[in-house]
Amino acid sequence: MSARIALSCALLLATGAACAETATMRLDFFHTGTRGSEIFAVDELVVEPLPWAGNPDRPVDDSNRGEYLFEVVEPETGRVLYSRGFSSIFEEWQSTAEAEGSHRTFHESLRFPEPSEAVTIRVLRRNEKNVFAEVWRSDIDPGDMLVDRAPRVAPGEVIAILDNGDPAHKVDLLILGDGYTAGEMDRFERDARAGADALFAVSPFAERRGDFNVWALAVPADESGVARPSSGLWRDSPLGTRYDAFRSERYVLTFDNKAFREIASHAPYDAVEILVNNETYGGGGIFGLYSTAAAGSQWAGYLFVHEFGHHFAGLADEYYTSPVAYSPKSHEVEPWEPNVTALIDPAALKWAHLASAAAPVPTPWPKAEYERYMRAYQAERAALRKAGRPEAEMNALFQRAQAFSDALFAEAPTAGVVGAFEGAYYSASGYYRPEQNCLMFTRSPTFCSVCSEAVTQTIDLYVAGRPSP
Repeated sequence: MSARIALSCALLLATGAACAETATMRLDFFHTGTRGSEIFAVDELVVEPLPWAGNPDRPVDDSNRGEYLFEVVEPETGRVLYSRGFSSIFEEWQSTAEAEGSHRTFHESLRFPEPSEAVTIRVLRRNEKNVFAEVWRSDIDPGDMLVDRAPRVAPGEVIAILDNGDPAHKVDLLILGDGYTAGEMDRFERDARAGADALFAVSPFAERRGDFNVWALAVPADESGVARPSSGLWRDSPLGTRYDAFRSERYVLTFDNKAFREIASHAPYDAVEILVNNETYGGGGIFGLYSTAAAGSQWAGYLFVHEFGHHFAGLADEYYTSPVAYSPKSHEVEPWEPNVTALIDPAALKWAHLASAAAPVPTPWPKAEYERYMRAYQAERAALRKAGRPEAEMNALFQRAQAFSDALFAEAPTAGVVGAFEGAYYSASGYYRPEQNCLMFTRSPTFCSVCSEAVTQTIDLYVAGRPSP
């Protein structure tokens, strides 16, 4: 058994014997580039205040999800001691028009159990064939005197929303609040509990509720709310969360990774959802990083679950009629996301084991009628935002659109069928989704069968024992 990881029995072979706690190490780095280039540079190594709380039986990620994969490697043997797939803000930015002619730098982090000896960190990225290939490596030594081991004081109370036991065999979901003042801490706790309730009301999270711990933490802000530049609203909130990421008015992200990581480090976490104290519809989710949702929106519950689907299970957006900041994707490579396909080989459907035997591939659906309605809907939505109309008018529009979709799909003969429905991944053609409707397509309250399976597989990565050899 390797001695490089202090908690070797937890990381490698899961002997069942009692093990001493190991620390959580974080490699902070800068990710710089343009659309066609990227450079990595180490910032610092940090030892976080809490011990490692990951699943001791599943140190290696076999899910094959994420644009990137990082590995903690034993230098002499090449043995992978720990790995996780992830995606990044940098990679998303690369697909925007801004990246065509300019450079940007983003701060990012990788978290892993502290090694007892020097190891190599490898970062791999998918190439043009969708295969992981190394793009960066860095040798790290936990014994280096420059490793930041400074004690850190918790910036606020960590609230146990749901405590089902040992974090090592639970999915630890941390709900962070941003834009809540000291006088709004009770509101944050209510919002956090409402978000958790929304998540566990949806299958398969409902059936797996006992496999989760949920923690909540908010650092008081000087002013209520977070920034929304498109409406002239600016706030210096503790996490730096804001709307208008990549100039998309509903996209909510924080670009202050250091602040996010330092605050989050005071609770166990495998996944993070940031609740922003705003009414305006918006959110975001990046696989392996975090998700966000507007806690004051009428659609807060839906936003919480939809964006968490991106962050936690790597689910793709299945909608394609809403404007996004990204450039069109190529149809020549099969997406890594589990719930969309380029249907390169119709005879080998990505989710064939779940497909309805009688469903033709591609699968017909009332696509033209749906698109006619959605063109008018999107025009009205843009006009409401441009005019700065009250959020209640936007909510009413969303309700009408959802009622139309529900009625249209209920009447279609392919309702509930698993097939390949053209229109997904921000594209009207060339990409296909598994079912006619899903929580990742419209504001439907349920996931399709393929998304549900993907969520279940991810939960198992964090709570289940080692897979059979």
